[in-house]
Amino acid sequence: MSFFSKIFGSSTRVNIPADLSRLKCDLHSHFIPGIDDGAKTMEDAVAMLREFSSLGYKKVITTPHVMSDAYRNTPEIILAGLSGLRAALKAEGIPIEVDAAAEYYMDYDFEKLIEEKRLLTFGKSSLDSASGGYVLFELAFINPPDSLMNVVFKLITNGYRPVLAHPERYSFWHHNFKKYEELVEKGVLLQLNINSLTGHYSPQVKRVAEQMIEQDMISFLGSDCHHTGHIELMKNVVYEKSLHKLIESGTLLNSKL
Repeated sequence: MSFFSKIFGSSTRVNIPADLSRLKCDLHSHFIPGIDDGAKTMEDAVAMLREFSSLGYKKVITTPHVMSDAYRNTPEIILAGLSGLRAALKAEGIPIEVDAAAEYYMDYDFEKLIEEKRLLTFGKSSLDSASGGYVLFELAFINPPDSLMNVVFKLITNGYRPVLAHPERYSFWHHNFKKYEELVEKGVLLQLNINSLTGHYSPQVKRVAEQMIEQDMISFLGSDCHHTGHIELMKNVVYEKSLHKLIESGTLLNSKL
């Protein structure tokens, strides 16, 4: 029986809310308005970031989608949107820092961007002193990509540290947990969606997320916030035992961003 099981019993819920302010920084969100499937207007974005501030976050790194067949965002588009968002937050007096990177879809264009070193990164990875930082990327949800390990190798050899977005949501690996272990062994960091712990995506996603936490595999926790509904879920997830365990684990890098 684990330490947390001894304290909280077999239920997945606890009575004391987790302190999200200990994370300091949220990684993975969609707050720049009008450029992907996240915030629709600047008013939407400001309202959501006001909520994040009230939850205790001091910083967010927002990550618009970059997808060759849907959201053809460039660093220029994203950074221009970031500038507008910062100005709106300043005008409203909301005390939260906002930076931007991207959530890259693993497609042919992504591989070209790696080679051209045209990726928006966040933080500074400890991979080596010349590192270009962390890169958040996602996969298709239907089938595992055959070229995944080649892309991981390409990222690392170009000085980037790959961070896989919401690995718990890729159902094609749910019955092959060793694939997650192989990715970590190859140098991929895993970013868990906080709302996966509510069962929002599915009970199986929740179970896989909890298993990853039990095995200390998670390096970043992100909201993947697109709309206010996600924030309401976050207000509920703070009572999940597994979230307490993750925050206490010492494996999260959010506060270093």
